[in-house]
Amino acid sequence: MRIRRWRIAVATLLTTAASVSCAAQERADPPGATTSPPRSSPRSPSAASSGTGGAPASTGTPAEADPAGPRVVGTVVRFTSSRTSVDVTIGEDSPATRDFLSMLPTTLAVEDLSRREKISYLPRELEHAGTPGSDPEDGDLIYFTPWGNLGFYYDATGIDYADDTLHLGTYDASREQLELLEDDAVEVTVAEVTVMP
Repeated sequence: MRIRRWRIAVATLLTTAASVSCAAQERADPPGATTSPPRSSPRSPSAASSGTGGAPASTGTPAEADPAGPRVVGTVVRFTSSRTSVDVTIGEDSPATRDFLSMLPTTLAVEDLSRREKISYLPRELEHAGTPGSDPEDGDLIYFTPWGNLGFYYDATGIDYADDTLHLGTYDASREQLELLEDDAVEVTVAEVTVMP
């Protein structure tokens, strides 16, 4: 019952965000208007643009569109195997996090990559245009756009900012606990939704 309500809330959230985005685009570019291509500029970790140099991400959030509705930031996503569970708190309101939440619940397989992160491939690639890159740290859940995988970083030493490493959220689990997600079907569900006061 709670999952069904969450699905309805996420669908409403995504529909509202799409409507607001379309309305803003129509106001910015009326029919028959021409626009010049975006200027190329140096990219920085604080630049909120797509990996291809696209437009900045919208500053409007779904929470602003519906003050009584669910928020993306603060939502808790639970990764559960038969031996453990790891909670991730969503830390970004971006196209990538919204699309990630829209595909839950789902089942994934988790494996180790280079003794730095546990990775998992989603059923499809995330829509991520407009999502800024990040400088991952231990305890970050990221989405790596070239491979289309999630990554639980537990040793991010020497890994710097990259446009194609998108921050989704943070987790508080040991490496040993992450290992208990491997070799098992991992159910990924929304465990807690933050609602605007």
